[in-house]
This record gives sequence, structure tokens and C-alpha cells, in this order.
Amino acid sequence: MSVHVADPATGTFRAYAVPGLFLLAAVGLMLWMVLPGNAFASAPIVGSCVSWLVLIAAVRSLARVSRRRIGAVIMAGALLLGLAAVSGPPRTSNDSARYDWDGIVQMAGTSPYAYVPADETLADHRPAWLFRAGTVGPDGKTLCPAGLFGTESVATSEYRSGAPLCTAINRPHVPTVYPPGAEIYFFAVRAAVPDAAGYLPFQLAGLLISAAVTLMLLKILARANQPLHVAAAWGWSPLVQLEAVNNAHVDVLAAALMLAAGILLVKGQPLRSGAAFGAAVATKLIPVIAAPALLFRRPAAFIASAAGTFAVLYLPYVLVAGTGVVGFLPGYLAEEGYSHGGGVRFGLAQLISAGPWPLLLSTAAVAGVAVALWRTVDAANLWKRQTTMIGLTLLIISPGYPWYALILLPFIVLSRCWEYVAVILAVDVLYMVPTVPPYSEGVSQGALAAAALAVAAGAWWRNRWRYGYSGFRP
Repeated sequence: MSVHVADPATGTFRAYAVPGLFLLAAVGLMLWMVLPGNAFASAPIVGSCVSWLVLIAAVRSLARVSRRRIGAVIMAGALLLGLAAVSGPPRTSNDSARYDWDGIVQMAGTSPYAYVPADETLADHRPAWLFRAGTVGPDGKTLCPAGLFGTESVATSEYRSGAPLCTAINRPHVPTVYPPGAEIYFFAVRAAVPDAAGYLPFQLAGLLISAAVTLMLLKILARANQPLHVAAAWGWSPLVQLEAVNNAHVDVLAAALMLAAGILLVKGQPLRSGAAFGAAVATKLIPVIAAPALLFRRPAAFIASAAGTFAVLYLPYVLVAGTGVVGFLPGYLAEEGYSHGGGVRFGLAQLISAGPWPLLLSTAAVAGVAVALWRTVDAANLWKRQTTMIGLTLLIISPGYPWYALILLPFIVLSRCWEYVAVILAVDVLYMVPTVPPYSEGVSQGALAAAALAVAAGAWWRNRWRYGYSGFRP
């Protein structure tokens, strides 16, 4: 009788080969999603959904990799996916075109809040990869050739002369909506490259920042003696590679600063934590929703530091632009329905109310969550409370932009409250599923309701033992 002995070499090969295959599948999907001229318009949403399934399998398979090598494997995979993500221009958003223009304008010594992109005053600074002269069609409207900028083209007209103009910048007749923290970042990135450089600088900056977040997650998990492979849920995720790298959204910088704020607070450094948090809010404003879950250690010092940092970053721009530093923010909030509701905004509340009530009910719900978490948060449960605060707020207000969820995913990884991934998927649906009335509203609300059920089920499963449940009972 013979006894079979497992070959260690075979086991080691499988431990690396299986996640490697999943990684190659993810890379292939990313290349397909960002492929210039892809005739399949739904490639981003289909590719994202399949990529999330691949990611789940990849993260599970990474559990077999040696703890000593897992960090290097995850970082190598994130770099490979990042290179795939930067292989094409921004696929589903042209926001980074505004980043580029704001940076170029500042390099020319002009406030980004002073002129709208269509204003001829700064025509001498317009690069050909952001602006082109348009033609007038039979109906008198501006015509722009397809594929003119590699990303979406906006047909508009020059401010003042009315001449036809094509640009890659959305809303070219309004001032920038981005706060000074973001503008400093835009200036820093564009200062390092010539004006002729296209979208790649911000894509590479997004790759570097997302890689830094991956390293931060690995370090936190290692110190807490937690499984390291879950960091791939950030580094290898389609959300990060598509929104932080390919589309180069500045939200990834806000996410990194928010994570730094949490790390510093756990270490007992509320002043430094407040500074990082203030910088995050000055970068994108939306990180302010995380504040209630950070006020457990010398809250007065934390708030003072955050407010001070916020003011210092704003001051140079206020001195130049005055109240113009507000930019398009009020118009953006009204356009997106945050001030009055409507559309998909406050979608869950719209299932049970109408008129002004969705806005009022949603505001009350967010306030209730904030108070409850503020009263129970501490250093031991910070990551879970951050996940809950950010995740529920995004679910309740239902923004239509998936890149907002970049500030949520790091905390999902650290808390391992995986049910909140459903919130990310729901916001993806709100943005990427084609608008076909009257079906689109039902699809959007269905996605939000499914995410709410997933979050509720996750909360019940996590707390079932606390209330004495040992399983389903007849």
C-alpha cells in the first residue's frame, strides 16, 4: 500500500498560477473596456460587472499565496492592471479634461475661477488635444468630427464671438466646480509636463496614488495581523482601475487623504488627522460626510485642525478670485438635484414619498446615521463606522457618479463589510445603464433597493450572534 505525498512545488505553482490567471482575465477585460473606438457602447458596464466577479475569485485565490510574498504579488498585479487602464484615453468620463485645462490655466498665471473654458481670452493657451475649431451645420449648430479628442467631444461656441468650437471639456460655458485643494493638485501635475502632454499625466498620477493606497492598506492589515490578500479588493478592483486610473478622477486623492486621516487618528494624532481630513474636504468636499465617524478623540482639536487646513488651502484662491472661488458649485448642486431632489437623487426615499419629502426624509436619515455613529465610534471600530457612514450616505443620496465610491472602498477592505460593495455596484448602474424612459427609473431604483437589502442582510448576518440567533428557526 502506497501513501501519496503532496508535491510542495505543485502546491506553490497553483498558489500563484490561479490568481495569475484571474489577473490576466481582469487585464483583458480592462483593455476591452478602455479600447479606443470600441463599437460596443455597453462595454464599460458589462466589463465592470464581469470584472467584479473575476475580482471576487481572484481575492479568494490570493489567500493561498505566502504572506511573505502577497504584498509584492498584489502590487505587481495593480501595476499591470494600471498599465492596461492607461492604454487608452478616459473611457466613461471627460472630467480629467477640465483638470488639465485648470492646470494649464494656472501655469499661465491665471486663476481657474476667472474664465470659462469657452472664453476667447485664453485662446492662446488652448492645446489642440483639448480644443479645435468646429463647423456649422445646416441647422446652425456646431458640428464636431467623431473621435476628435479620443474621448467625448462637446460641441459649443466661443464666448464673445460665437464662433463654433469643439472641446473635450464638459460644461465649457461655466467656471470650474473644483475646490482649491483639487486645483493645487491639477497645478502640480501639469507643472511637471508640457502643455502638449495629453491625458496620460493625470492617469499616471491616479495610478501612483491608488498604488499608495494599496500600500497603506497592506500596512494597516499587517499591523492588525489581518489577512493581507483582501487589499487586492482595492488594488485590483475595476472601480479603481477605471475611475481612479483610466478616468483619472481626483476622488482617489481624497480617498488617500481620508485613509491617512483615519490612520493618524488611530495613532492618537488628532491634529495631524484633522489636517489630512481638511485637505481631503478641500479636494472634493464630499469627504465631509465621513466627519461624524472621526470625532471620537479630542474632537475640538480635530475640527480646529481640519478647519484651519481647509482655510489655508482656500486662502490663496480667495485672495485672487474672491467669491468666484465658489465656481459652478451652486449650479452643479441644483443641476444634479441635490437642492430639490428629482431624477435618481434620493432614490430610496422616492420609493415611499414624493414632492419635497424625498429630500427631507433623506436628510433626516443621514443625520440619524451620523448621530448614531458619532456616539458609538472608537479606535477599535473606526473602519466599520467609516464604512457605515460613507456607505449609507451614498446609498441615501444616491449620487449618479461611481467615482464618488472611491472614498468608500478602502474602508470596506479594512472593515471587511463586503455587503457595501452593493452600494458601489448600484451607483455604477445609475451612471452607466443607458437612460431609456420609463424603464431607466425603475432600473435605478431597483439597483438602490437591492443594495439596501444587501446592506441590511450583511448587518443582520454580522450581528446575529449578539441577539441569540444560531440560524434559521422553524
